[in-house]
Amino acid sequence: MRIPPAYPGMTIGLFGGSFNPPHRGHAHVAEIALERLGLDRVWVMVTPGNPLKERQGLPSLDRRIAATRATMPDPRIVVTGFEAALGSAYSWATVRHLTRTRPGVRFVWVMGADNLGTFHRWQNWRRIVDAVPIAIVDRPGSTLAALSSRAAATMVRHRVPEAEASALAGRAPPAWVFLHAPRVPLSSTGLRAAGRGLAD
Repeated sequence: MRIPPAYPGMTIGLFGGSFNPPHRGHAHVAEIALERLGLDRVWVMVTPGNPLKERQGLPSLDRRIAATRATMPDPRIVVTGFEAALGSAYSWATVRHLTRTRPGVRFVWVMGADNLGTFHRWQNWRRIVDAVPIAIVDRPGSTLAALSSRAAATMVRHRVPEAEASALAGRAPPAWVFLHAPRVPLSSTGLRAAGRGLAD
């Protein structure tokens, strides 16, 4: 549960979620972030639980971490559960801790476009916007809803052209980019509904 190693000058994507269950779409988001943003690593942060979702029936953190690692074998993708040790379920607190304790490391918040639609409901979401650049990776059925969302409208002046995505990690926040890419038509909700979720 320790924070993975990081050194000044590194560029690291932060990609959090419940990963219940993890699937190829999650791996695709991490891989697109690595490729298009020119990152050294992506930390896939498996959370103790999403404050906006029901936790009843949520498989154990260890089970979800193991399944996520099996889904994302690229050595540049580091699957971790360190947020549990921080004692906070909120992403802004994670970002605050990392930016304070890892000076010289350039972090980028990474999320699928399906999450941008509800981003404004995250606790202190503007603190994330003001702390680190953000990369949004397109997801099936989410393009228009994401780009017309409340958060996108609030951040519209700070959108970076997609052609400049490789320089995003070096930009001072607020800055965000929307990455169009081939989309993987999988979702954790759909997999659970089909009886293909995780079990302890």
